[in-house]
Amino acid sequence: MNYVVLSRGDKYSNELTEKFHLLAAERGFTRNDKEPDIVVSIGGDGTMLHAFHTYLERVDEVAFVGIHTGHLGFYADWKADELEELIRMMAETRPRIVRYPLAEILLETPEGVTGYISLNEFTLKGVDGTLVVQVNINDEQLETFRGDGLVISTPSGSTAYNKSLNGAVIHPSIPSIQLAEIASINNRVYRTLGTSIILPQHHHCDIISKKDQRLLLTIDHLSIQRNDIRSIRCSVAPRKISFARYRPFPFWNRVRDAFIDYTELD
Repeated sequence: MNYVVLSRGDKYSNELTEKFHLLAAERGFTRNDKEPDIVVSIGGDGTMLHAFHTYLERVDEVAFVGIHTGHLGFYADWKADELEELIRMMAETRPRIVRYPLAEILLETPEGVTGYISLNEFTLKGVDGTLVVQVNINDEQLETFRGDGLVISTPSGSTAYNKSLNGAVIHPSIPSIQLAEIASINNRVYRTLGTSIILPQHHHCDIISKKDQRLLLTIDHLSIQRNDIRSIRCSVAPRKISFARYRPFPFWNRVRDAFIDYTELD
């Protein structure tokens, strides 16, 4: 098995990474940073996002495994003290591969069209003031939005920024994207639906700039600032991310553990 480990970079995660390498070598695994079969993320969800974008060009050939060294993450199946058990199962069992939808963002500027892929979400905000854009669904105008911004999330990303905006939590088996508003302004000129919108795989959403404005785009943890954006097309990406599951960890259990169950701290 060819593998690579990406660490969050803190002392504990780095120590766990070194331990992983030692145990993996005993099992005959091959460390291969360029062409891994398994990408292991040690840290939190941010580390998994970094790992995803690092190996985005190989997303169809690799599967991801998460080990969390902090608070429970949505993309991490394993705790730090379960490292030896994980490596044993990686060596002795065949994982179930679970595939999650991604979001595709096509950014149109005078220079042409540039494509991006997000695992969690794409966020659009105004830099110098409120964001003013027209929102089209399948090439038909839905609304003119004015406010702090918009968030386009994947199903797995629906539990992040989207949830804080009262968006719905979507199971990752449903190929879709969700559009949520950030502090919309509603008056006689600007009118929005006032709720999140869920689009299926065969639909697309166009966000069209309605004035000269500097915009801040955030694709997962990557930020871009531009003043020449004409429009942005958002849709479900044709590609998916694969996670290697060596034991059951249902999505709704993750939701419960993250938002409902809790452990008292000493």
